[in-house]
Amino acid sequence: MSKAHRGKGIAELAKGGRGTCPMCKRDGVKLLYEQELEGQKQNICKMCKATLANKK
Repeated sequence: MSKAHRGKGIAELAKGGRGTCPMCKRDGVKLLYEQELEGQKQNICKMCKATLANKK
C-alpha cells in the first residue's frame, strides 16, 4: 500500500516541526511532544519525553 500521507501532520508545522529542544538544547530535532516545563507548555523531543517517562 502507498504511504503518501506519512508525515503530513508535521509538514504543515513551522519548519516541519523541527527546532531546538528546551530541555536538552539539541537543535534540528523534531519537537512533537507537548509537556509542561516550569509552568509553561512547551514542545520537547522524543528522547526527553522518554527520559521524563522513565523518571516516574
